[in-house]
Amino acid sequence: MDRRHFLYGAVTLSALAATAQESSHPGSPPTAMTAREFRARRKFIELSQSRRIAYVEKGRGPTALFLHGLPLNGYQWRGALERLSAVRRCIAPDLMGAGSSDIPEGTDQTPEAQVAMLAAFLDALNIHSVDLVGSDSGGCFAQLFAARYPKRVRSLLLTNCDAAPDSPPPALLPLIADAHAGVAAEKWIIPLLNDLAVARQGLGQAYTNPNTLTHELLEAYLRPIAQSPLRRKQYDQALIALEKNVLQPVETQLRQLEAPVRVLWGTADTIFKPDSADYLNRLFPRSTGIRRIDGAKLFWPEEFPDIVAEEARKLWS
Repeated sequence: MDRRHFLYGAVTLSALAATAQESSHPGSPPTAMTAREFRARRKFIELSQSRRIAYVEKGRGPTALFLHGLPLNGYQWRGALERLSAVRRCIAPDLMGAGSSDIPEGTDQTPEAQVAMLAAFLDALNIHSVDLVGSDSGGCFAQLFAARYPKRVRSLLLTNCDAAPDSPPPALLPLIADAHAGVAAEKWIIPLLNDLAVARQGLGQAYTNPNTLTHELLEAYLRPIAQSPLRRKQYDQALIALEKNVLQPVETQLRQLEAPVRVLWGTADTIFKPDSADYLNRLFPRSTGIRRIDGAKLFWPEEFPDIVAEEARKLWS
């Protein structure tokens, strides 16, 4: 993101750590899967139009589907998968154009196409309904999925993400402009991949603690995007696809959603407006309210998976 939108203020990290520890469900594992363990669990499913979708799953029971944002991939949810696999079959796919999923050149990556892909993905796995969890642009896709396929959504858990009045967020517009110029990947992915300090000043500012970003994380998230001219082009196309507000046209459907909804919101997020949490809480008729995580930034679910796990268990019960 534009560094102007990633001004990193002082936050009380010890307090956040304590919050995460207090929120931990008894028996929760203290650590998440390593990148190597995550790769070992990776599976692929072939869909129509030569789309090969990568995903990781863990656990048994009713399915919970976890949707990531850009430029992350399913690895973002490794901690939640570890903590919730005792009560759900947890599945984290890599959306089209992200992670290890492969799609042909010219594949439609609009939110509508991503949602249609997710429906086909679930059909291929013989899964009818899911507990849906979404963050960042994945939260946008989760809402659109709920509007298009309301009977397939048992519950909806949203962390900091798009809302109809704030989609796309203004902070994303410089990236979209660079994507139109065909240089977003070269400008915002490759320099970060090659320099950890630069990464922590840029992408790292979406984390509560920029030092969360390590070489291992950069390789997991950014290497797939940078690996070829086609993938770099598809990253640009994925950003351009986020330019259209797809949530405003489905507000009526979302206001009629019968599934329970929970909103979790990091208060130090510099990308999405803080009042979007209130909007989402008002939007859904069965919202169970908002939990605000003081001092947490956009990608906090990766840093504090115990909070995600605690809230998911409550919602699913």
